[in-house]
Amino acid sequence: MPQLPEDIIDRLTAMERRIQQLSTAVNSRPALNKVSGGGVEITDGGYLAVRPPGGGPAVFAVGAWEGAEYGLAIRRQTGALAMSLYNGDGTSTSQQPLRIYDPQGREIISDDISTGGLARPWLVMLPPQDTGMTRWPQTTATSWTTIAVSHNPVWQPKMRLMLNTRVSSGATGQVRVLVAGAQWGSTITAGSDWDHTALISTDFASIQGTTVRFELQAMVTSSSGTVYANPVLMYGRQT
Repeated sequence: MPQLPEDIIDRLTAMERRIQQLSTAVNSRPALNKVSGGGVEITDGGYLAVRPPGGGPAVFAVGAWEGAEYGLAIRRQTGALAMSLYNGDGTSTSQQPLRIYDPQGREIISDDISTGGLARPWLVMLPPQDTGMTRWPQTTATSWTTIAVSHNPVWQPKMRLMLNTRVSSGATGQVRVLVAGAQWGSTITAGSDWDHTALISTDFASIQGTTVRFELQAMVTSSSGTVYANPVLMYGRQT
């Protein structure tokens, strides 16, 4: 029996079936919100901005900035700038400072784009110390006596301190360091140099950002004599 051609009804039925299959495939396709085994590139003046639900400045923006410059900015959800990496001169060749801001918009950390290193904050450096032992902080007392004091803001959890200590001929003595009234490190036998690094406090959260009193104490342990002590290195460090 010869094969009869499909009539128009059969063809329409087959076409409807294929359209339904395509529709089902399209509607069941997963959302394109994941990149695997590759990357996303934004070029030729493009940028990426993530905005909060209520609108306003982007909490994260990266890409084309001004003119030919590409930059980056991170804001708090309040809109206050938290970090930036741009210069704002519209060129693609300028050095861009990295800046970090507090919630009030004050610049608290930035790098030096001219020579490298840290631009802000400006950190205190120990001035040159007197090399004449007899002019160092000293005591003839036979009980603990404060012979030198400084007050410093604390930003790092650790501190390194180096001391030169000496005693007069035939004498013996000891030296110690107090931080916020508590002894820091071990007691030093006077007459040698001491280099110590340790946590400033067991409760760093309670002193971070505050101004803390540092004391250098000494005492004579012989019947008489003089104990001398002189700090020659002091700086904060990370944990």
